[in-house]
Amino acid sequence: MKSREFAVVIVAVAAAGVCSAPVFAQAQAWPARPVRIIVPFAPGGGVDTVSRLLAQKLGEQTGASFIVENRPGGGGLIGAELVAKAAPDGYVLLTSAPEFSINPGVKSKMPFDALKDFAFVTQLTSGQFLLACHPSVPVRSVKDLIALAKTKAGRLNYGSSGSGSINHLAGELLQSMSGIRWGHVPFKGSGPNLIALMGGEIDFSFGSTTTLAEQARLGRVRGIAVTGTSRFAELPSIPTIAESGVPGYNVTGWYGLYAPAGTPPEIVRKLQTEAARGFNSPEMRERLVKAGNDPVVSTPEAFDAFVRVEIAKWGKVVKGAGLTLE
Repeated sequence: MKSREFAVVIVAVAAAGVCSAPVFAQAQAWPARPVRIIVPFAPGGGVDTVSRLLAQKLGEQTGASFIVENRPGGGGLIGAELVAKAAPDGYVLLTSAPEFSINPGVKSKMPFDALKDFAFVTQLTSGQFLLACHPSVPVRSVKDLIALAKTKAGRLNYGSSGSGSINHLAGELLQSMSGIRWGHVPFKGSGPNLIALMGGEIDFSFGSTTTLAEQARLGRVRGIAVTGTSRFAELPSIPTIAESGVPGYNVTGWYGLYAPAGTPPEIVRKLQTEAARGFNSPEMRERLVKAGNDPVVSTPEAFDAFVRVEIAKWGKVVKGAGLTLE
């Protein structure tokens, strides 16, 4: 190689090293200041509860502050958009629920690309939902619900955490599979939805076992059935919807952790490692399982693949139901 060409190569390599050094150093030092975890739903819901447990463990393990910030609205879009447009430095993160994979199919316009604008860190948990009613509603089983709904066509109502939410679609799916007709009342988050159910403002609701199981045990709501393929261990007397007269019915929920696209891989890996360490600890596993959340803590690659499958699945359900939201 001629001396001039060699010099050009040396300068190029040196420049690349100078450019990458700050990014590497930043990743090595992370977290050097408080980290914001954006929850795109109201306080009190399942994803909020799990996010606060995550923040607690990450803080204990890293010595940094992890601050949960609720930014509800738009079926999870407002908070997610904030993170999608944040600096990719690991200091603004997103936790979200199945709505992340539902929105691309149900929203006519998206303010971001769900697959391109995020770094997928890990699926945190998997769980299911509890169909519950206000104690004044004369229903103790799914068969009772179907019978009552058919005599009061359109006059029964169920609440959800918002239009296009997973518990909204859970109700749409039950309606289509059982031949009933009932009204949908959307709220701005799981917390307001739960308050409305306990106050008798709505007849029924699909809520995460994280938020509804304890209220069912206390008698503030009446548990009717769970939405997954097996019974919930903490409420073993409550059957699944599938075994209650609607065979094939299955709706499960999950929570995941994301960072803005372009976040250094070293930070993404460290986040995943710390989340796995926290959620797989015996104490945390017990707390999560008791609330109806099975710890998953997958790799970034596995979580990316999982979300792609979920987006395709819910897209078909939304199209079949003819749902489109502005």
